[in-house]
Amino acid sequence: MRLGIFSDVHGNLEALEAVVESYRDLAVDQYVCLGDVVGYGASPNECCAIVRELATVVVLGNHDAAVCGRMEYSFYYDAARQALDWCASQMEPTHMAWLKGLNYSHRIDDMNFSHGSPLRPQDFDYIFTIEQAADVLPSLEKMANVNFIGHSHLTKSFALAPGEVNEVVARRFGLRRHRKYIITDGSVGQPRDYDNRACFTVFDTETRIFEYHRVEYDVEKSARKIFDAKLAVNFGKRLFLGV
Repeated sequence: MRLGIFSDVHGNLEALEAVVESYRDLAVDQYVCLGDVVGYGASPNECCAIVRELATVVVLGNHDAAVCGRMEYSFYYDAARQALDWCASQMEPTHMAWLKGLNYSHRIDDMNFSHGSPLRPQDFDYIFTIEQAADVLPSLEKMANVNFIGHSHLTKSFALAPGEVNEVVARRFGLRRHRKYIITDGSVGQPRDYDNRACFTVFDTETRIFEYHRVEYDVEKSARKIFDAKLAVNFGKRLFLGV
């Protein structure tokens, strides 16, 4: 089975549409979204509608949780709080109810899907450094063999064994049987790895080959929507830079 796995759409309709179109050529059998469908971007309802129709598995992201009232976000910085408040005011009731019903994680066979760390998915902990990946080693036995996460908007992957963590830097790689993996999926709508193209991935469960894909989209149109909605200017400007 070929899984199309994507994360952190963040209300960026133009990026999401480009990703969906690109997936058509990749023979994907099932789609998984790792959360944060909304937040930052100016098209939350449109993105919810597409993800709800496309993905058979969707897990809750921290921005999703904040928008639908499942997480306190008063400690977020001003611009982020404003964006979440604006998003909540724009959400259609059916999409809001859908966000409220999402699970923090989902498991299929030897694969686990969550927004942040698979150990405490409700805490939305980051894992994008070797040190953070090493923190899970004491619980390695409890973890699934392959753990897909989002949250950091980066393309970081780690291979783990008892007492050992190695970063995997390839854009396409095979998963070894005697290792466990934490694979960060990148971001569709707000990449932060200095590549402004939308990021999405494919995992073949038979060959155990994982690959990152990138696609260009109309960044200017997406940014203009953010500016017109009077959201923080930086949320639009950063789309051009991929940071």
